Amino acid sequence: MNNSWNKIIYKIWSPVYDKIFNSGKFLKAREEMFKEVIFKENSKVLFVGVGTGVDLEQVNCSRITITAIDFSPDMLKKAKEKFKNYPIDFFEMDAQNMTFNDESYDYVVASLILSVVPKAERGFDEMIRVLKIGGQLIIFDKFVPKGKKISFLKKTARPIIAFLGTDIGLSFEKLLQRHAKSLQVQDNQPALFKGMYRRIIINRLK
Repeated sequence: MNNSWNKIIYKIWSPVYDKIFNSGKFLKAREEMFKEVIFKENSKVLFVGVGTGVDLEQVNCSRITITAIDFSPDMLKKAKEKFKNYPIDFFEMDAQNMTFNDESYDYVVASLILSVVPKAERGFDEMIRVLKIGGQLIIFDKFVPKGKKISFLKKTARPIIAFLGTDIGLSFEKLLQRHAKSLQVQDNQPALFKGMYRRIIINRLK
């Protein structure tokens, strides 16, 4: 996966994205995730990889200050159209190289983005960097199930699926290792497909 190819892939995905990832089991999983998160009033919230804005539909946008980024202009255009009457700051931006200052946000929301960016470690580092000490990182994404190795079938299919724009072999535990002393996992639950998709809430300690 690389950024140029991702722009092409998500230009193709953008017309049908909501029909797949904002309906059925995916919609239910998002709803369950946001039931667990209560954004404090007037807090600053960053949505990384906002896509077509499906996560924004789950929150009260009038009570918080929202910034939303995505690398795909086609996905971002759909989000802007949905929320044109809300004071949300939208930016076309690479999640691996954000231009925000350190410790800018009280909450960072990252749905189906770490498995998409070419360098998940770099994207995760950036999310932690812009998150305030005492803030929360909320993740909904696909990872290798905790305590398990990727199967031979998935290992074989991984390069093919990566060509379509996503990684099915990402380990959350490996991402976390590099920040183990500064982060606390508050919640880590299977969300879909026997734990292939997980919802995770992380507190930044320092």
